[in-house]
Amino acid sequence: MNDVFWLCLLVATASWILTWFVRHNALARNLLDIPNSRSSHSIPTPHGGGLAIAITFLIALVILAVTGRLSWSLMLSLYGPGMLVAIVGFIDDYRPIAARWRLAVHFISAGWILYIMNGLPPLLLFGMKLDLMWLGYIIAVLYLVWLLNLYNFMDGIDGIAGIEAVTVCMSGIVLYWLNDTIDLSYILPALLLAAVAGFLFWNFPKAKIFMGDVGSGFLGLMLGALSIQAAWVDPNLFWAWLILLGVFIVDATVTLFRRIIRKEKFYQAHCSHAYQHASRQLNSHVRVTISVGLINLLWLLPIAVLVTLQYLEGALGLIIAYTPLIILAFYFKAGAHELQLAGTNSK
Repeated sequence: MNDVFWLCLLVATASWILTWFVRHNALARNLLDIPNSRSSHSIPTPHGGGLAIAITFLIALVILAVTGRLSWSLMLSLYGPGMLVAIVGFIDDYRPIAARWRLAVHFISAGWILYIMNGLPPLLLFGMKLDLMWLGYIIAVLYLVWLLNLYNFMDGIDGIAGIEAVTVCMSGIVLYWLNDTIDLSYILPALLLAAVAGFLFWNFPKAKIFMGDVGSGFLGLMLGALSIQAAWVDPNLFWAWLILLGVFIVDATVTLFRRIIRKEKFYQAHCSHAYQHASRQLNSHVRVTISVGLINLLWLLPIAVLVTLQYLEGALGLIIAYTPLIILAFYFKAGAHELQLAGTNSK
């Protein structure tokens, strides 16, 4: 346990230092995110700081594998796809890549993870064992690709993507500790938490550097992979992880569906997520970001705990957890037409 603590501390410190280096280099080279009509920030800010999260976490995976604390197969299932998505994201931050090529990399990375992890294990659905077999691979690939992209969509105000990752990983550790089949799986969310914490120092409450696609895409894929890995530990844990990720999943999905229904180009940049509307309405990034963290810890975590301890069926727990989130998403006009938002809010 002590060596894990020191490794996490080392990862957090390295992430803090590397984020400073990326920021310093971006300022020196004038590599800044310039505000536009769809931005939630008002001053040019360095971006690409998520590179520190990816590098420190991936190096930590290798250290765990070399020291025998992590199987090489599990390490490779995370390392290869994570590195691939991070590289493409980093390039895209500075020289935009066509969406079709980014998506191709995303699908390859998701397939890589599932191939090594042997797909999606049988799940428990209202007391029944549900083995999706080959269909499970397809669903899981789409799930990972969607989570990767929605995390990018949700990274739009100071600290929100970092706080989401920190609180979800923290909650994931709690779930592993409560699970009867506990092993060393808690190390993975602990290390990811540490990597994000080092970056978050520079990103919240006032962002001195943004995460960029290199960080948001990497985090979305890693959190999705950890939820699949948790399902192999215990099927109830998969439902629990889906519950923990509820704020991002609900906001992004409701927004996507409403834009598709209106036949908008949903893949284009926009500022119509519920969290973006809330930040404008409250005139505060900090209040919205902290609210997301509190929802994760005070609402979603207790329900996930009940599911993990089998006091609550997984799918039912998901419905209970998501229902008020869906109501909140509509209350804050997730996916509402931007002209409608412009009539009631100033950016």
